[in-house]
Amino acid sequence: MTDLRDELTDGEELDTRYQSETWVRREAVLQNPAELLPIVQAEVAKAIVGQERVIEFVLTSILARGHLLLEGPPGTGKTLLARALARLIGGQFRRVQFTPDTNADEITGRYIRRGGERVFEPGVAFTNVLLADEINRARSRTQAALLEAMEEHAVTIDGKTHRIKSPFFVLATQNPFEHVGVAELPESQLDRFLFRINLEYVSESDELKMLSLPRRGITPDVIGEVVPLLGDNAILLLQEAVDRVEVPEQVGLTAVRVVRRTREIVGVTLGAGPRSIVHVLAATKARAALHGRDKADVDDVLEIVRQALPHRIQAEQSGRAVIEQAIADVA
Repeated sequence: MTDLRDELTDGEELDTRYQSETWVRREAVLQNPAELLPIVQAEVAKAIVGQERVIEFVLTSILARGHLLLEGPPGTGKTLLARALARLIGGQFRRVQFTPDTNADEITGRYIRRGGERVFEPGVAFTNVLLADEINRARSRTQAALLEAMEEHAVTIDGKTHRIKSPFFVLATQNPFEHVGVAELPESQLDRFLFRINLEYVSESDELKMLSLPRRGITPDVIGEVVPLLGDNAILLLQEAVDRVEVPEQVGLTAVRVVRRTREIVGVTLGAGPRSIVHVLAATKARAALHGRDKADVDDVLEIVRQALPHRIQAEQSGRAVIEQAIADVA
């Protein structure tokens, strides 16, 4: 019979090696943020395949201290992708499934009586990574409560402000094909999201690879395979590194001119606002860091405006068509 102490020792050695490998990868990422993207893509591929480009924009959003709205048809893995990324990023993770019955105080928190005292009970927004599932199913007041927390990194209840600890990242999902029992986000609230990304169907070969992922019946059994890498302190350090990325004047000028041009194109009723310039520059710096550079360039800003601006545009033509025309006019 095997000695139980021997099994325990083997397990401890395995755990030590696991922690050591994780530490080595974390240190590599902190020394060179360009190491982050391929590591994250490889880990998330254990849970969902064929979405490498989406993962890049999620990371860009996190490093830029922004938030992301993920759209797509049912069954494309929006929730699974969010859970895998949250596990890999580390920190505290919470999820809220929005319904028409979800109240605003479930998001922000409320005061309750406990032991004869009036105390604040935090809502789900008090976390590092919040998955806001099917945000378009919530009532407008509930949506507004979340979006205020995203913008301010704080909530105000009964005149008292409660800060949300950094890092704080919201990954919201919605099904754009659902029209029953949904409340579409108005443009003023869509503007709070750095990116609005469409999770499209993957290729035939990637759908074939999905069949080899671990499952229990129809239920995915893969999240535990994703190795936590960063933790909240590492995210903060990476965000500070992004803040130090240099933005040459020409890069900033390109961003400003593209944004301003979206307001002048024929057929546009609402162009990108001043807030979008701030979002674009932050994401431009994050993209440069993810690609191993300490100075952003024009290619960075043009790649970002193509993803960060379309959802802020109201026009006769598509938002993407407006952005491409603005780039052509400015470049």
